[in-house]
Formats: sequence, C-alpha cells, structure tokens
Amino acid sequence: MADCIFCKIAGGAIPAVKIYEDELVFAFLDIGPINPGHVLVIPREHHESASTIPETTAGRMFRVGARIGIALKRLDAYDAYNLHLADGTAAGQVVMHAHLHVIPRGVNDQFHWNWRQIAYADDAAKTAMAEEIQKHLHLD
Repeated sequence: MADCIFCKIAGGAIPAVKIYEDELVFAFLDIGPINPGHVLVIPREHHESASTIPETTAGRMFRVGARIGIALKRLDAYDAYNLHLADGTAAGQVVMHAHLHVIPRGVNDQFHWNWRQIAYADDAAKTAMAEEIQKHLHLD
C-alpha cells in the first residue's frame, strides 16, 4: 500500500534497523521501544488485520518472533519476552499494517501491562460465552 509506513520500510523506501528478512516477513527494531531490543515482525504483504494474513505468513511471523525472543534472552540482559499483536484501533493498533511486537523482558524492567480482569457472573455465563465464540468460529 502506497501510504503505509511499514510497507515503505519493508520495501526499503524508509530506513530501519533490520533484524531479519525473508520472502514473507521483515523484522526491524521498533523506534519507540518498551525495552531496548524491542522488534516488530511484519508481513511483507500489506494486511491491516491479522485475520487476512495467509496462514503460512502468520506462522512465519510467530516463528521468527519466537526465535528473536530466544535471541534476546541469550543477551543475558533479559529473562523473557512478550509476543504482542494488537488487531484494530480499540486493541491499541496504531499503524494499520499488522505487526507482531517482540518485547524483551527483565524481572526488574518496571514495565507492566495494564490488564484489567473481570469475573463472569457465574459458570452459566462463562459457558454461554464459550458457546457463542464457538458458533462464530470459522477456521476454513
């Protein structure tokens, strides 16, 4: 897509610090990292949503992301990593080109996800939600 910053990065029109690339994905350092070493893995093809990424490409994104996470752990500065993909503006997606964050984490990095947790009213409500999800789940 002509206006997409990530398409321009993958195509070489905008410089980035490349970590990995192949025919399906491109990985580069995030310019606003949560921790040093924060990497973005993107599909080379433009996809706004993870739901439109071909399965082979999506699988490659997560495989590359996990391998980058392992490499980050080998640096001795980090104990773990998060893989994070926000799909849609309500989920926090800012650049409308699907991308997987690989965020290195240390025990004392002082970064905290601001998750809130809510409880289901009861087991019947939990079961009803599961049934609704299953009814709308299409994996073909």
